[in-house]
Amino acid sequence: MMNENDSDAPDLGDEPDLDEAPEEFEGSLLPEPPHPINWNLLTSEEAEAEWLELNKWVNWLRTTYGLPASVVPPFWHRHPELVWELSALHLHWLAAYDSEQNASAPLGWHRDFADARQRLRDWVAACGTRLDRDRPTRQTVWPGEDPAEPVEDRIIANRDEDFVQFVLDDVAARKQAEDEFYAGLDPATGELRD
Repeated sequence: MMNENDSDAPDLGDEPDLDEAPEEFEGSLLPEPPHPINWNLLTSEEAEAEWLELNKWVNWLRTTYGLPASVVPPFWHRHPELVWELSALHLHWLAAYDSEQNASAPLGWHRDFADARQRLRDWVAACGTRLDRDRPTRQTVWPGEDPAEPVEDRIIANRDEDFVQFVLDDVAARKQAEDEFYAGLDPATGELRD
């Protein structure tokens, strides 16, 4: 049995200061905590990363829970209403299963997941995407607006190839918008030119 005078006892006066991180730990080594994603404001680089993460998670979700195409269709990425819903569900899942969360958080996620599944069914029924074909979500034209383009189904033979091309196109469009914005800045002042 050791007593406090034994030489093998730890010297409590030499404990590290937990408020000061060693130099090698400065900066973020851990992924940042979940935060809301505004798909309208993502840069091209952020969008690419978010698309890939969301796609990986949606694939996990549909296989883990055996979700039919009437809840999560293969071409969900082509429908903003599905992207926003699945993105919110993903963030909720990340927060619920965070190691800092309380033990009942996953149960709350499952309760909200039941509600989200019904909303997803409603979105899928409204937009008309199916297991083997897709079409743009129908838009209601308000008085004074130009008539809507005709909505036609199209067969997409390879879902993964379609997703990759969709992300490449989205990232390129965002990059072009960024380039156009920065081209309009005055380098001397940082303000937009007239």
